[in-house]
Amino acid sequence: MLGKLTLAFASCQNWERGYYPAWRHLAEEDLDVVLFLGDYIYEGAGHGGGMRRHVGPEPTTLAGYRVRHALYKTDPDLQAAHRRHPFVVTWDDHEVENDHAAGRPADGGDPADFARRRAAAYRAYWEHLPIRHRPPNGPDLPLYRRLSFGDLAELFVLDTRQYRDDQACAAAGGGQVVTCPERTDPRRSILGRGQRRWLLGGLDRSEARWNILAQQVLMAEIDLRRGPGEAWYSDAWDGYAADRARLLRFIDRRRPANPVVLTGDIHSFFVNDLKLDNRREHAPVLATEFVGTSISSGAGKYGAFVRHLPENPHVRFFESRLRGYSRCTVLRQRWYSDLRVVDSIARRDAAVRTLARFVVEDGRPGAHRVD
Repeated sequence: MLGKLTLAFASCQNWERGYYPAWRHLAEEDLDVVLFLGDYIYEGAGHGGGMRRHVGPEPTTLAGYRVRHALYKTDPDLQAAHRRHPFVVTWDDHEVENDHAAGRPADGGDPADFARRRAAAYRAYWEHLPIRHRPPNGPDLPLYRRLSFGDLAELFVLDTRQYRDDQACAAAGGGQVVTCPERTDPRRSILGRGQRRWLLGGLDRSEARWNILAQQVLMAEIDLRRGPGEAWYSDAWDGYAADRARLLRFIDRRRPANPVVLTGDIHSFFVNDLKLDNRREHAPVLATEFVGTSISSGAGKYGAFVRHLPENPHVRFFESRLRGYSRCTVLRQRWYSDLRVVDSIARRDAAVRTLARFVVEDGRPGAHRVD
């Protein structure tokens, strides 16, 4: 009987934005596994002004993606983290192209050209990262999978990019703040029918004490319009509200033990209560979501988002100004999440500290801050 699991999760390591002191400190942690939740590379050509520069133009070919992965792997602190810990990886969008949706490029270009680009990106990703799967077959690489840690934890690694429908209000292109009814269309999915069936079946059969969903984009509903009315970001689960509702209804009905969602993408720390209906003050909390900040990628303006927090009381904690990673200690009766931050990404030797610590009790969804 396994009594303890220690893991860290991280995401979003834009080379040009700064150095990786977060990886240096994570390498020194006592961990069983590291989860990387997307944006291992950034495909952009670079716009100057950063501390480091990408080599070459924006990749669209296998040679270009190989060069980009190889560049990132030259960082000594990232090397140290890989050398010290086993990694479980999944991708988001920048491994191919920002805000793409399955086989559709964000700019609405030729799908055939994009399929060739995606095939090149997937092959380079497979070559450079630890994936126990045969090489990709063209523009397809099954990446969602399940890992068991005794009867303590079942880890479901999701892929919310490869099988999704186009973002809601497609005329806007890519990720946008939207209000159109299309986002609630039950025919649209962020997981795809096959992955959703696999996930729900796995959760239903799981006998683990904790069920972990490691995935890319913000799952909690976030209202981005102050005052009357509502608006949502189309690239996250808010743009696929019916898929989220199906998952949360399943959790409510079938009660898999202690679901915890781990999320990357948004370059910010969030601690969220996941509910079916956030408009009901006393609606039950069905699961907990911990969102990790980025290794180096910058976030939007802190003050601009803080103004939205009164509209979103299910957000228990938010911080976007700091870079770092999240460390989790999973015990049979409790889950602890430590939000670890570095003082600066302008120095490789920047110090690390714990910004906040949260606990989830066995059988009681919802995180509480530990002083």
